[in-house]
Amino acid sequence: MARELGIQGNPIEILLIEDNPGDVRLIMEIFRESAMENRVAVVKDGVEAMAYLHKAGEYRMVNRPDLILLDLNLPRKDGRTVLSEIKGDPDLHSIPVIVLTSSDAEEDIRRAYELRANCYI
Repeated sequence: MARELGIQGNPIEILLIEDNPGDVRLIMEIFRESAMENRVAVVKDGVEAMAYLHKAGEYRMVNRPDLILLDLNLPRKDGRTVLSEIKGDPDLHSIPVIVLTSSDAEEDIRRAYELRANCYI
C-alpha cells in the first residue's frame, strides 16, 4: 500500500495527458502543493500518450506511470480511444485512469465507465 500512496520515499509516477496549457499549469500547481511525493510527466495528445506508455522513441527510458490523468478531448487521438487502448492492453490495463474533463455530458460519463475508467472528474 505504501507504493500506491507515495509514502516512504517512493514517489508516485503520474502521466498527465492534457493539451490545454492552462489546465496543465493548474494541475501541476496542485501536485506541487500536495504533501505526497510525486513525479508528473505531461504529454499533449493521444498519439504521444500511447508512445509514452509503450516506451517508444524518445520515451524508451521513462518509468511506467502509477496513475494516468486523461483528458477526453485531445488532438490526433481522442481520450476515449486512448482509454480503450490502455484498458485493452494486458501490459497497461491495471494502471488506474482518472478522466479529467470539463464535460458533464451523461454520454461521456457513461462511455468512460464502459471503457473502464477508474474515476471521472
